[in-house]
Amino acid sequence: MMRSRVLACSLALLAAGCTLGPNYKRPVVPTPPSWRDIPASEAETLANTPWWELFDDPQLQELVRMALQENKDLKIAVERIEEARARYGFTKADLWPSVDLNGTAGRLRFNGSTLLHVPEGEGQTSTNGTETPIYAASADVSWEIDFFGRIRRATEAQRALLLGTEEARRSTVLTLVADVAQSYLELRAFDLQLEIARRTIASRREYVQLARDRFEGGLTPEVDFRQAEAELHRIEAITFDLERLIALKENEISVLVGRNPGAISRGRSLEEQKLPATVPAGLPAALLDRRPDIRVAEERLAAATADIGQAKALLFPRIALTGSFGFTSTELDTLFDGPSKAWNIIGNLLQPVFNAGKNRRRVEMVESQQRQVLYDYENTILQAFREAEDALVSYRKTGDQQVAQTARVMAERKVLELAEMRYRGGVAAYLEVLDAQRSLFGAEIDQTQTTGVHLVSLVQLYKALGGGWPSAPVPAGAATPGGGPGN
Repeated sequence: MMRSRVLACSLALLAAGCTLGPNYKRPVVPTPPSWRDIPASEAETLANTPWWELFDDPQLQELVRMALQENKDLKIAVERIEEARARYGFTKADLWPSVDLNGTAGRLRFNGSTLLHVPEGEGQTSTNGTETPIYAASADVSWEIDFFGRIRRATEAQRALLLGTEEARRSTVLTLVADVAQSYLELRAFDLQLEIARRTIASRREYVQLARDRFEGGLTPEVDFRQAEAELHRIEAITFDLERLIALKENEISVLVGRNPGAISRGRSLEEQKLPATVPAGLPAALLDRRPDIRVAEERLAAATADIGQAKALLFPRIALTGSFGFTSTELDTLFDGPSKAWNIIGNLLQPVFNAGKNRRRVEMVESQQRQVLYDYENTILQAFREAEDALVSYRKTGDQQVAQTARVMAERKVLELAEMRYRGGVAAYLEVLDAQRSLFGAEIDQTQTTGVHLVSLVQLYKALGGGWPSAPVPAGAATPGGGPGN
């Protein structure tokens, strides 16, 4: 009894062995204490706001929910998680013994000159040789003892890649929600520009008729009439281009939400879209845990670190045990009788001796790959800081620009009002009115574009800060941002 316990403990210690290679530890990366021109706020960040509260438009919320449920890129990301989970289980299975059942039944025939010994009295003898039946049943066991941690490091690497694919799915969700919101806001900006253009066309037609009447009445030269006519056609051409852009944007949104290209329902107008009262950014260091692309890069680094231990383990012996227990007989009736019993247990040790430095070069190769992944991780962090800073600057400055554009439109309207009064009073030529009309139309289009860019910059800022994306009230079975389907 004591000897069996000692043997069991010895096997357990042997199986535990040691693990070669470095253990993963998050690298120390310098992070700025705060954002540029913004005081640090440790408690608050825009990324903690749920997307359905930030985008307070029922139609936009519905489009986002449809995308989370039907988008094909997101479905691919979910399937990649399933693939990585299967790979992890496939690799981890090597830690345990494998057991196989084997059954054999047949007949053997020996000719007279065979070198194999056939026991006398067994089989049937003929002039052409001897025939004998054979039956066998056995259970075979094989187990590689992971003494130096090769399998454990491989399992560790696959687990890190599994976690990386889960973060990649979250990155896909973040990008998808941001893309839907951005495309929808750009669509509403095109809608407003088209509305301005159509309103301007109606105004230009009135001026064409006025210029025609004044020309035919001998009050103004023909050039005034032709200039008014040319300006009308210019706005019509812009209108046709805006209609084209709207159709293209609708097709883009349709694909994002996983359906065939078609019309998109509208919600609130661009001018009715709400902006948060404050936009806190939190601490830069929080991006290391919030941004899914950084988490993906870190999990890849953890996997590459584990690969070093896996490569180093190949420098050392590989220890394996194989065993078999079963029965073999020439008679089916006596197959499971005592004399038919057969068993074996064999230990195997394979130690690389000479392969021209191949195994050591493998270690050097994997270590170089790990350093490359480390530099990629550090570069991903730098890019994340830059994107966040760019988004913060864009949001602030487009807000200032929007205020200036609004003042510009008001001034241009006043200029056009005065020019029309001078023209109708016969004091000024139509060219003065034409210049005022062009300036006002350009100012209104620029104001609309600035408003759209300001709203889009909020979406980009939300994405750059890592977006909390907590679980949203989406339809059952949808792939939600905060976890698995329907989480």
